Amino acid sequence: MPVRTDLRNVAIVAHVDHGKTTLVNAMLEQSGVFGDHGEVADRVMDSGDLEREKGITILAKNTAIRRKGAGKDGRDLIINVIDTPGHADFGGEVERALSMVDGVVLLVDSSEGPLPQTRFVLGKALAASMPVIIVVNKTDRADARIDHVVEQAQDLLLELASTVEDPEAAEAAERNLELPVLYASGRAGKASTENPGDGNLPDNEDLQPLFDVITETLPEPSADVDGPLQAQVTNLDSSSFLGRIGLIRIHSGKIRKGQQVSWIHYDSDGEQHVKTAKIAELLRTVGVTRVPTEEAIAGDIAAVSGIDEIMIGDTLCAVDAPNPLPRIMVDEPAISMTIGVNTSPMAGQGGGDKLTARVVKARLDQELIGNVSLRVLPTERPDAWEVQGRGEMALSILVETMRREGFELTVGKPQVVTKTIDGKLHEPYEHLTIDVPEEHLGAVTQLMAARKGRMEQMANQGSGWVRMEFTVPSRGLIGFRTIFMTETKGTGIANHFSAGYDDWAGEIKDRATGSLVADRTGQITAYALLQLADRGTFFVEPGDQAYEGMVVGANPRDEDMDINITKEKKLTNMRAASADTTVTLDKARSLTLDEAMEFCGADECVEVTPDGIRVRKLILNATERGRARSREKALNKNK
Repeated sequence: MPVRTDLRNVAIVAHVDHGKTTLVNAMLEQSGVFGDHGEVADRVMDSGDLEREKGITILAKNTAIRRKGAGKDGRDLIINVIDTPGHADFGGEVERALSMVDGVVLLVDSSEGPLPQTRFVLGKALAASMPVIIVVNKTDRADARIDHVVEQAQDLLLELASTVEDPEAAEAAERNLELPVLYASGRAGKASTENPGDGNLPDNEDLQPLFDVITETLPEPSADVDGPLQAQVTNLDSSSFLGRIGLIRIHSGKIRKGQQVSWIHYDSDGEQHVKTAKIAELLRTVGVTRVPTEEAIAGDIAAVSGIDEIMIGDTLCAVDAPNPLPRIMVDEPAISMTIGVNTSPMAGQGGGDKLTARVVKARLDQELIGNVSLRVLPTERPDAWEVQGRGEMALSILVETMRREGFELTVGKPQVVTKTIDGKLHEPYEHLTIDVPEEHLGAVTQLMAARKGRMEQMANQGSGWVRMEFTVPSRGLIGFRTIFMTETKGTGIANHFSAGYDDWAGEIKDRATGSLVADRTGQITAYALLQLADRGTFFVEPGDQAYEGMVVGANPRDEDMDINITKEKKLTNMRAASADTTVTLDKARSLTLDEAMEFCGADECVEVTPDGIRVRKLILNATERGRARSREKALNKNK
């Protein structure tokens, strides 16, 4: 089969914060994409507001880097680069990106070395028989240990190669060990094939060695330009002008603007349907923008519009040869959460304008279009849905996005997605890697034991740090991060990836504190807060509105307490109301969405509005809550 010598398709994969987006930014900069004028944002690929705020990549995005005269026969070389997320919660994005490329650049931090997500993405790349270029990034870190990290990365390659079942893929994995290792600093925009030594910048002025290795070691896309059209949809985008846009990788043939194609798609039951469709607009990527083009050929990554219901995994074929490609498969969801309309007494007062079940359902359906890792299932209630995803972060990002769009929602506590296998209840497990200073070793071990974690390995990294590996139920990691950070005084690093399903681990106590619950509706007073100051930590300020059943603080004891937070001082001619203003109260703890979801108990939910975030009881009335608790105790006793 002929190959495209002027084209390379590559994905940049790595663990969180190992410098993927920064490296892609430097590659674009050195290719003259941004021009000589104009302001260029740092990490230009992180285009979403939330991506910029959190400093993480959420969606996989592609860019095309054109190297003038770098191809065969002095032609221009085009490198299609896909920037991928590093969090396991967005693993579906990585799996999808790998279906578009022919090779992978694996970034490894020069100090941290290979971490769980490195293992996850590397395993996926090896199973697809792809060449892997190892790049040791951030060589100028003061605590860099380059030789040790290279050794760890190659050990990981060997270990994962031995687990690959397909003999061809295993052979391809072995060949990866012969590929050159690169040393780089994405921030400085330098790369070299020579080890600069710990803590030093590479001795080269630019990223040319990286471009050379990509050109020489990655396979040219095998491309049957004259064959029948066969292209797969790997990503979706939308534009107010063009509507839904499908990003496609062309495996064979050519595609033209205005062409009639066979569109092979799948319904919710997985049934295959074939329809004829017309390509209204054809676009190719230049730098970070899309420009119209008349034709794209095999090996290219292009974008098409004109098919309104196009989905990820669909195939576009020639009309006379409808031959579908295998669908893109992603790992199963592990965490679920109930999302519904805001049902609190203050519904409609939180600054949102999207309040009804219809608009919430339409928004969740829209999210399903571009997010391959999510599932939305109906619940017993018509105004609430069960949303399943890979992890807490993926679900909290969805809720935060909807909140900013003007939705008011009720969000339930995250739960795990269980399975019944051979009549026994199974739950998802995670492989957790923890790096902590030695003094916190005991506290972390105790914390993991309470959450049913089983220690698999422990190694002293030297320099006073210990690395521990656990297998822990996914349930044990819900609400784990805050407690872990408190126990390790903010120094600990925890990372995890899926370890499949196993037997139900039994009861896990989620939180050691109870809730302080408002017992009536009204305005919160400074007088009441002062009287109750020794009862716990409060989430509310004087002057805020409270309602019955709203959680206004955390009780240090492991029980809920109903309190009157609206109590006013009895006023006489001796005592004036203005005296309250001189009282100094402790500053209220303001909960972020992630903290509220972590704090939320089994009988609680989070009220999310554009103006604020509140935790409340599912049953607002205290008497009814007590009855429900008694019924539950009786039920558990009878079991």
